[in-house]
Amino acid sequence: MAIRIALDSIPPMLMGGLRWIIAGVLMVALVAARGDRLPASRHWPALALIGALMIGVGNGAVVWAEQTIASGLAAVLVAATPFWLIGLERLRPSGLPIRAGQVVGLLVGFAGIVLLVWPDIRGGWQSASFAVALATQLACLGWAAGSVYSRGLRTEGGVLGSVAFQMLFGGLVLLVAGLVTGEWATLAFTPTTAGALTYLVLVGSVAGYSAYAHALAHLPIATVSLYAYINPVIAVLLGTVVLSEPLSPRIVVAGLIVLAGMIIVRRA
Repeated sequence: MAIRIALDSIPPMLMGGLRWIIAGVLMVALVAARGDRLPASRHWPALALIGALMIGVGNGAVVWAEQTIASGLAAVLVAATPFWLIGLERLRPSGLPIRAGQVVGLLVGFAGIVLLVWPDIRGGWQSASFAVALATQLACLGWAAGSVYSRGLRTEGGVLGSVAFQMLFGGLVLLVAGLVTGEWATLAFTPTTAGALTYLVLVGSVAGYSAYAHALAHLPIATVSLYAYINPVIAVLLGTVVLSEPLSPRIVVAGLIVLAGMIIVRRA
């Protein structure tokens, strides 16, 4: 929802670039304030690759796709991320096997997401071209590949230091993409889009991405993948609380289905 609002006046690649670079600078300041070390230069290539995959490709492709499709439809397409995650994790030399219960739980959760955003999907497929669908799956693949690769990387400064540099490198990729495509000519800010960008920086990037990276380092990949199901539910609930959107029986049932899927995955 915040991405769609920000896109009203901020071009997609520049929006992503500004978002992640600002967040990266804030994270560097936080690491310095804590007295922790930042990652040494020998780790920068790996962190640049992770940032390019997860932020440059993963986030950038989703932002590009959301220019033309409803956020609900985007949520369904991106909800394929957990399947990419457990699949790529299995391909690692020391990767965990895929359990039947995990697949069942992910399918149940996916069904809940479909029901949750059904109004957007029902008429939204007409606006979803093959290029848009491909972009969202490329985003899923990039995010999953970067996530799996990052699980084996340990740097000075711990998770926060690593996250800071991933944000900076990923944001730089998006910023360069915005420059190359001439987005500066259409860049503008309004109080609403600036507020949405601020929300994305602080909540989506600094808080959300850092929490995701911490979870990757300490939890099974299947459990971490459930973030793709939690985010749409939170977005709908925020719409109810902040925008006074009705909380229909469909939303309640969908939320319960998503919760059931998450429980199945956790117990698998």
